[in-house]
Amino acid sequence: MSRRDPRVLVYTRTTAYRHDSIPDGVRALTELGEAHGFRVDATERPEDFEGARLRPYDAVVFLSTSGEVLGDTGRAALAAHHADGAGFMGVHAAACTEYDWPYYGELLGARFTGHPPLQKGTVLVEDTAHPATAHLGGAWKVTDEWYDFDRSPRPGVRVLASADESSYTGGSMGADHPLVWCHEYGGGPVFYTALGHSAEAYQDAAFRAHLLGGLRSVLPGAAD
Repeated sequence: MSRRDPRVLVYTRTTAYRHDSIPDGVRALTELGEAHGFRVDATERPEDFEGARLRPYDAVVFLSTSGEVLGDTGRAALAAHHADGAGFMGVHAAACTEYDWPYYGELLGARFTGHPPLQKGTVLVEDTAHPATAHLGGAWKVTDEWYDFDRSPRPGVRVLASADESSYTGGSMGADHPLVWCHEYGGGPVFYTALGHSAEAYQDAAFRAHLLGGLRSVLPGAAD
C-alpha cells in the first residue's frame, strides 16, 4: 500500500453502549488529518470492511465502538489487512468490542470489564519516548472513566501510561493498571488508549496530541 498519501478509516459502529462523544472524536481526527497530511474517512457500515474496500487505507481506527460490530467476512478482511502491514488504533470503548472474536482480544491486548463513575484522576506516564506521550510530563491529570481490564497486557505490550488508582476511587486492578500501550501483532502496528470518554477530551490540546502521536505510530508516512 502507498505511503505517499496516508489514509485512515475511522470506524464508529456500536451495538451496545454508544458514547455521545463519537462525533467529537471523528471531528478531532479529521481536523488532525487536515493539519498533518493524512485523509480521514469515517464509517459505521460493516460492509466497508468487505471485499477489497480496506485496501486504500493505511490504518484503521476503532473509535468507541461497542458490541459486535463486524460479521465474519469483515473480521477476516480486517485481520488480513492488518497482516499486510496496515496499522490499527483503538480508542476508549474499542476495548468493549468484539468479545466473541478471540483474534480481536489479542490484537487490542486486553478487554474492558468495567469502570467507576466519571472523575478526575492521574495518568502516570511510563514512557515519553513514544509520540503519543512525548509531550506529557510524568503525571497527566484528566477526567475520564478509568477503564478496568480483564488482565494487564504487560509484558506482551509496551505500556506507555497507566492509572494511579490512589488518585481516584473505584479502581480494581491495583498497582499494575495500564491505560495506554502499543505493540506489534499479526503483521502490523497497534496502539490503544483507554482515554477519550467525554466530548471535552477531543477539544483538549494535550489529548489531541496524544491521539495524533498514537495514530502516527501506526501510520508510517504521516507528515509532521
